[in-house]
Amino acid sequence: MVIICLAEPADLDALIAIENTCFKHDRLSRRRIKHWLGASNGIFCVAKLNGEVAGYGLVLLHKGTRHARLYSLALLPACRGKGVAKRLVMALEVGAADKGRLFMRLEVAKHNDAAIGLYQQLGYRTFGEYSEYYEDAEDALRMQKRIRHPRESHQVLPAPWYRQTTEFTCGPASLMMAMAGLDVAILPSRSTELDIWREATTIFMTSGHGGCHPIGLALAAHKRGFATACYISTDEPLFVGGVRVEHKKALIADVDADFKSKALKAGLNIHYSALDACALKKFVAQGYAVLVLISTYRLDNKKTPHWVLITAVDERCLYVHDPDLDEEEQSALDCQHVPIALDDFEKMSSYGRDKLRAAVVVHRPVKHKSTER
Repeated sequence: MVIICLAEPADLDALIAIENTCFKHDRLSRRRIKHWLGASNGIFCVAKLNGEVAGYGLVLLHKGTRHARLYSLALLPACRGKGVAKRLVMALEVGAADKGRLFMRLEVAKHNDAAIGLYQQLGYRTFGEYSEYYEDAEDALRMQKRIRHPRESHQVLPAPWYRQTTEFTCGPASLMMAMAGLDVAILPSRSTELDIWREATTIFMTSGHGGCHPIGLALAAHKRGFATACYISTDEPLFVGGVRVEHKKALIADVDADFKSKALKAGLNIHYSALDACALKKFVAQGYAVLVLISTYRLDNKKTPHWVLITAVDERCLYVHDPDLDEEEQSALDCQHVPIALDDFEKMSSYGRDKLRAAVVVHRPVKHKSTER
């Protein structure tokens, strides 16, 4: 019988014996093992087989990051191949997630096929490599896995993920996901993506093609039969600050005014105030779809406005479908229900020097009652 539990000081001698048996290089010393047994910034678990310590896993929790690091994993040779290592890693993931970590990272020797296979089976993917990382000059693969997911106890928008097909259509892609999450009859497509962009574009951005105005997106959703509301932190023309040419600024202001005029005629609810995390959580809990404008600086070090769709909110995180896929570093799954700590999101959800905050709340399709004749 295998039991996974927290390591205790009484396990010290057994842990040292496992360390010396499993590793020829890069061994943890008795002093370091003793340190981690009492450290508050780590999770130290042991696997006990028939009451005896058969292996351990150690995760480090560094301050200032949302990542946990699987620092060491060891299992006695006689206990391998029985699923014990898998159970150890899974227990460490749960512990790290409960302490607010969103991702688990690790390093593994390139020649260690068994360990790599285990991590891949658990959902880890390679995102980098270290040359001559270990004492014996062996190279190491860097692997990562998302360990925080929306819980079944929280409201989750059943929106399909859609990848934007151009660099400037994150808004239309997010809106299509929102509408499809509210109405299964909606099928996201490139044709609709481009139609919405033409309807909602601001004409110009800092460079290249224009992005989408929140009121423009709300009008596009309204046109397709959805009730919408817009929350914007200012009533001044949006995105003007990122454009240097005066005639382009004037054109953006004209487009802004046109969107506002159309919204007034359509009876849309435009609120010149920002939504905080508490308000976002309430909308999601009520089954609404919420698009939020974020700055990508904390994602890619680029100060670019970017639309994402909120799919769930819990006590620690907000989860989003991100339509922008980086094929070199991501798979489609990496862009779905992406966890963002609430504190981090507060910083991400403002754009530019003016700290613009914008959100579009989309309701279920309006049902029109037929009249009898």
